[in-house]
Amino acid sequence: MREFVKVVDVAASPERAWEVLAEFSRWPEWTASMTRLTPLDAGPPGVGSRVRVEQPKLRPIVLEIVSWEPGRGFAWRGRQPGVTVFADHRLAPTPGGCRMTLSLRYGGLLGSVVGLLARRLTERYMAMEAEGLKRRSEGRG
Repeated sequence: MREFVKVVDVAASPERAWEVLAEFSRWPEWTASMTRLTPLDAGPPGVGSRVRVEQPKLRPIVLEIVSWEPGRGFAWRGRQPGVTVFADHRLAPTPGGCRMTLSLRYGGLLGSVVGLLARRLTERYMAMEAEGLKRRSEGRG
């Protein structure tokens, strides 16, 4: 299993960062790491909801929300042949706003190999997502 972590401090309340984070269809507006996120289920997101994610240089993947804590974070999991992807998005209050921690794990039979081969792209996309969320939450983009 291969895990990646990116932490960024955001000069905005956790509530504001959550508003940005939880509106999946708008992610491509604030991070170039995402081309399109399409909710596949009716109603508000929550455990069991699915989202089709399209990213540059990667095959589309359907991610299912496996934990949902409004204002605090969520996690989702997806599967490709031989690989399971688990991504967690956490918000914690700080004196100046909040801290966002992104983590992504590749598991499954080929998870270690994929994690090694995709290391640079994964780290770049996680940095883009963290910085984009920071800018949007702070009202700068």
